[in-house]
This record gives sequence, C-alpha cells and structure tokens, in this order.
Amino acid sequence: MSIQTKDIETQILKEIQEGLPIQINPFETLAQKLSISQQELLDILKEQKEKKIIRQISPIYDTKSLGYQSSLVAFSTPKENLLDTANIINQHPGVSHNYERNHHFNLWFTIAVPPDSKIGLEKTVQILAQKAKIDKYVILKTVKFFKIGVKLNVQGTDLSKEKYKEKKTATRPLTEEEKHIIKETQFDLPLKENPFEDLAKNLNISEQRLIDKLQQLKEEGFMRRFAGILNHRKAGFKANGMVVWEVPEEKVEQIGKILASYKAVTHCYLRTTNQYWKYNLFSMVHGKTKEEVYTVVDDMVKETGISNYHILFSTKEFKKVRLKYFIEDYYQWEQEHV
Repeated sequence: MSIQTKDIETQILKEIQEGLPIQINPFETLAQKLSISQQELLDILKEQKEKKIIRQISPIYDTKSLGYQSSLVAFSTPKENLLDTANIINQHPGVSHNYERNHHFNLWFTIAVPPDSKIGLEKTVQILAQKAKIDKYVILKTVKFFKIGVKLNVQGTDLSKEKYKEKKTATRPLTEEEKHIIKETQFDLPLKENPFEDLAKNLNISEQRLIDKLQQLKEEGFMRRFAGILNHRKAGFKANGMVVWEVPEEKVEQIGKILASYKAVTHCYLRTTNQYWKYNLFSMVHGKTKEEVYTVVDDMVKETGISNYHILFSTKEFKKVRLKYFIEDYYQWEQEHV
C-alpha cells in the first residue's frame, strides 16, 4: 500500500466519524471534499468494513431524546461465573455494551428500556441479577452529559483539547412517522449511489421527504450525528480506560467541562452514586496503549487537582452493538421474563 493511499484511508476514517452529509447522494459530496472519485471512496469504505475497522455507518440517535430509560450497570461477579453472567445479560435487547473491567465490580454493561416498558429499568436489572444469582450490583444513571461521541484519531491518541460544547436534547415527543423513520434507518447505510432510495421506498415516502425528516431529527437533537462508528480495537485503540472520579458537588460542572475538552475523551458523564459507589464523574479514554491512557489521565489530574480517581481498563469485550429502537424484542423479553 502506498503512503498516499494510506493517507487517503486515514482522512476518510476521520471524515466519516465527523459525520456524513444528509442528502440524496452523500458519498458523492464526501468524495469531492476528499478530491477522489465516488467509486474510490466506496471501494475504500467497503474494504474498511470488510476489515471490520468500520462497524457501521448510520444515524446515531440520542437514547434519552427518544424517551428510552438507560443506565450504566456494574455487577460484582465471581470470576468462574463471569461468562455465564455475561451471556444472561447479553440476551436483553437493550444491552449495547458489556465489558469485563479490572475492579471487584467486574462486569459493566449499558442497558436501555423503551418508554412504554411495563417493568422499567430497575426491575429489568433486578431480573437480570436474579437470573445470574448476583447479590451486589450498582445502577449508575446519567445525571448530566458533558460529552458523548466516539471520534478516534486514527493517527494516534490526540493529547490536545477542544472547546466544550453543550449537548442538545430534544424536548418534544416523536410523531409516529418519525418513529418509523428511526426504526428503518438505524441499520447500516448501503454503500452505493443514492443510499436512501430503498429506505424511502420501504417507508413509502419520497427520498427528499426522508432527507428532510432526518435533517430535522438531527437539528432538534433526536439524532446526534449521521456517521461511521469504528471498531476501536481494530483501529488500533486497544486500551479502553473508563476513568471514574470522586468530585465535590460544587466542582462537578467545572471539572466535567475540563474533562470533556480533552480530545482523547469520547464520553463524559455525571452519574448517580450509592452506598457501594462513590465516584460520580466518568470519562472514557481510548488509547493505543495503556501508557497513552495514563499520559492523558496524568494531564487531567494536574489540571483539575482531583486526586481521588480510578482507571478501569476493559479486559474483555462481551458485547458491543448499536442499540436498536422501536423493535418488538424488548416486549418479547419482558413477556418471557416477568
């Protein structure tokens, strides 16, 4: 592979994470921006997907704006039962991420339930814990988003900073048409000219109507962006460090914005605490090595002055998928388990 081809691939991965233009032929516009042909762009994207570097290109919808309840949950699981417990958790359709991490709370997963769930989030987690025979677990709900958006610098961990941006959340209910559009468009976008053509036909609306509605969903905060998500391990980011901080309440706003400004931080949340868990601020740092993660965290400690923290590295990935919205699987799971 030539250096020039490698540079183009790197630029494509950068641009696709930033976001795809929502229009009739988005790949043509992106190709023009990169000064390559549309076919060359599509060929490279197909290759990157075959290598599993790109997981999916699709709208990234905002769980809270869609009315879903979600939370990060941690189970304290005996090592010998870890795989069985992970398999029980993974059967729930609202579980998108599930990792083993280096802590006595060793199994960490994110879970969501739909707005009209009959049992709600807490009861769902309780059922999972009972099935897995787990006595000790924590539900760590999001109180505030400071940053959410995985954009990996494929050239290496970026130690620089960026301006803090307030996250937008939608404030109105979705229409039935919008729910159908979200349900139909949450899957991988076809790599071809006019990729929205078949989607519009399935929805029985025009391509332009679909484009307009997607643009509206993005502008109002239902969609965060229309973009490619990379497989961070395949892209070379093998160190996944969830840094948990114990921050005084009066400093949370200030410290949260500082942590979110680091480009190496992909997620930053204020979460609930309880008798088992005292860390309230979470920042996710992806690095090519653990040393890179340590370097970022050292800078954070120096800038914030917060010394009570812990880095929880993921040691095994049990599940990582895009969350699916407005599908029947949630209700089937509840019927089978309640």
